[in-house]
Amino acid sequence: MSIKRLMMLAYLTLAAPLAAQTPAPTTQNESAFHAELRREGERLKETCSELNLKQLGGCAVALATDHPLHVSFGTLAPQNGVGFGPALVMHHTPNENWRLNWSADFAGAFSGGWRTGAYLKIVRTAVEAPTLSGGGPAGSSVAIHPYPVIDAYAQTISLPKLTYFGVGPETSRAGKSFYGMWETIVGAAVTYPITGGETFQRLNLSALGEINGRLVDIRPSHESGAPSIEELYSEATAPGLTNQPGFTQFAEGFRIKPSLAGGWLQLNYVTKLQQFVASDSGYSFRRWTIDLGHELPLYRNSSRPGARDTNNPNDCSIDVTARECPAVSRNRTGAIDVRVLVSRSGVSDSDVVPFYFQPTLGGSDINGNRALASFDDYRFRGPHVLLFQESFEHSLGDWPVGVWIASDQGRVSVQDDMGEAGTFRTSIGAGLTLRAGGFPVVTFSWATGGSEGHHVAITINSSLLGASARPSLF
Repeated sequence: MSIKRLMMLAYLTLAAPLAAQTPAPTTQNESAFHAELRREGERLKETCSELNLKQLGGCAVALATDHPLHVSFGTLAPQNGVGFGPALVMHHTPNENWRLNWSADFAGAFSGGWRTGAYLKIVRTAVEAPTLSGGGPAGSSVAIHPYPVIDAYAQTISLPKLTYFGVGPETSRAGKSFYGMWETIVGAAVTYPITGGETFQRLNLSALGEINGRLVDIRPSHESGAPSIEELYSEATAPGLTNQPGFTQFAEGFRIKPSLAGGWLQLNYVTKLQQFVASDSGYSFRRWTIDLGHELPLYRNSSRPGARDTNNPNDCSIDVTARECPAVSRNRTGAIDVRVLVSRSGVSDSDVVPFYFQPTLGGSDINGNRALASFDDYRFRGPHVLLFQESFEHSLGDWPVGVWIASDQGRVSVQDDMGEAGTFRTSIGAGLTLRAGGFPVVTFSWATGGSEGHHVAITINSSLLGASARPSLF
């Protein structure tokens, strides 16, 4: 099916019913929600009335980002296709001290995979936004917005096709198997800025907290080309294969996001300690993670938009007090990124880390994060991970399309090695990105490296550009 036909189908299923709303001004009997629907219908009718080449991009962005209804889509997880479905996004301002936004969505893929969820953001706006001198481009002042944010969410995902090669850095492609997974996550999180004193303000320091209930079900997956997981592996070689207890997962941590060197260096440092408490204590474990992100923008007055703590995954609002998504930028953007990730898990006595909660390297992980992209998805799995990533991205002229090149180096380790053993794998890649307003980031990648050939992938982010990420699946 052509892109134009897909756009027409999306318009007929979403925009046309909205556009049929009475275009008259709001009446006394019209509810606020009905008025929002009517205004959205008018906007979409204007934007998508003629699906010619000139309007095609604007219509796609509007269908994917407008409120209160839009088409939700994105890669569910590598090998499970792109899910499509409706999303409802709402905002509420009870008073000047609080801002609320919430959304609910469903996305299903032709693979049989699906995801549904509801996400709430509670933002405490009754705080001052300090202005720090020298933090912006050319030494200008920059305002930061340290709003305390409370998240509440419930999400269920069903993935019919995931691959498992075993645990550790020396697994073989001959050990490839398939399994299916269903996971429900119900939880809450808090991001609390620590603003006492100029030092904390300059660091943009926040305390992080989280509690989640997790239910997982692992099932066979009989796909062509490889056996189902239970045909090759046992509980000893795939911990958690025969028993998936319920988990209560806690997390505590800190994050700093300072702007240094007159805005030429942006840091995003996160350290977090997680505790996975299983109803069967033999599967309980602890994990600590250090994730150090460094961004060097190439231009003073333009930068790539990042995730906003105050937005839910279906909301790309430009500010906590505004509902509009950003327009498609025509500015040149570019950046060099360097990332260091260290993650280690600890267990007591003979306890084990379930294989479905172990991080992976290769292609993209189950959350869609790219790492060692030249290898198969989920190729290397282990309780300990060490990863280095370097990348360069630059827009092509004044188009929202960019070109990128990247290099990764990483390894996983088995439990007893504590992350200090195993072959270090490398990968280099190049590709194109699409960053258009709040439209989900689309990435085309080609990568090679090591002894296992190359890997080509097209992925669509599961959250809008500028929105926060969905709950991690591991």
